[in-house]
Parts: sequence; structure tokens; C-alpha cells
Amino acid sequence: MKTQETESLENQNPLQEDQTNNTLDIKIGSEEKIVELQLKIEELNDKYLRLYSEFDNFRKRTAKEKIELFQTGGENVLSTLLPLVDDFERAIKSNVDITDATIISDGVNLIYNKFKSTLSNKGLEVMKTVGEPFNTDLHEAITNIPAPKEELKGKVIEELEKGYILNGKVIRFAKVVIGN
Repeated sequence: MKTQETESLENQNPLQEDQTNNTLDIKIGSEEKIVELQLKIEELNDKYLRLYSEFDNFRKRTAKEKIELFQTGGENVLSTLLPLVDDFERAIKSNVDITDATIISDGVNLIYNKFKSTLSNKGLEVMKTVGEPFNTDLHEAITNIPAPKEELKGKVIEELEKGYILNGKVIRFAKVVIGN
């Protein structure tokens, strides 16, 4: 006959002991895993904050550079025009005693030619319009008139205001009269 003790030992399932040990191992392993995951989260948050700060600094720096560019963008062009202002001032001073209009006219023409060459050196071009086919990308039609010749139909007959191109971009459309 079996004693009560032996029966309880026999009834005890060996898998039950293993499950108890596994539960302890899982608890210990999960605590280590939790700590490991928390460290990973802290590391990722730190990287995120650094990246966000760098981006914010980049955004502020580019906004500041953009403002400075707008404020000083014309500095280069204006500094090249200052000698022309000096020429005009000298012309005004010297024209006080001059009575000959041709000398004044020659001086104004010299300054005008210097001004045109300065602008062309900066990339400004005058559009060719008269006799050219009408192009809405370059011309602004003011009016249509009957074409004096058959070959001038649809072409620019007269230029009322010059058009200008700066480095390949139209900055002012030519105002023209078109032949019908």
C-alpha cells in the first residue's frame, strides 16, 4: 500500500516544476528585456531630439541667410552703377559754364553708352522686336494695324517700349504694334 506521501509525490507532475522554474526565468528575462528596451527608447529619443535641434537650427540659419540675401541682393549691381552716378555729377558740375549744346550732348552720350555696357556686362539684353513674328512669351501687343506689306502680317511692325531679358529670363515684355 502506498502511503499518502508517496501518492502526493506520484501525483505531482514533473512538468509543473519546470513551469515554475520557467516562470521565474521569464520574469528575470523580461525584467532585463524591459531595462534593455528602456535604454533603447532613451537612445532613440536622444537621437530624435538632436536631429530635431539640428533641423531647427538649419531652418533658422537658412531663413536668416535668405533675409540677408534679399537685403543685400542688389549690392553688386548698385556698386557697378555708382561710377555712373559719379560721371553724372561731374557732368552737372562741368555743364554750369558750357553754352555749346554739342559738348553736353557728347557727354550725355558717353555716360549713356557706359551705362548700357555696364548693364550688358550684368547679363541684360535688349529684345529684337521689329520685323520678328509676334511671340506672347516676349511681346505685349498694344494694338493691331493693317500690315503695309503682306510679309509683315502677324509680325511686329513697331516697338513702343523696349523689352529686356536678364540672363535668359524676360524681365520686361516689349510693348509692340502688330500687323494684320
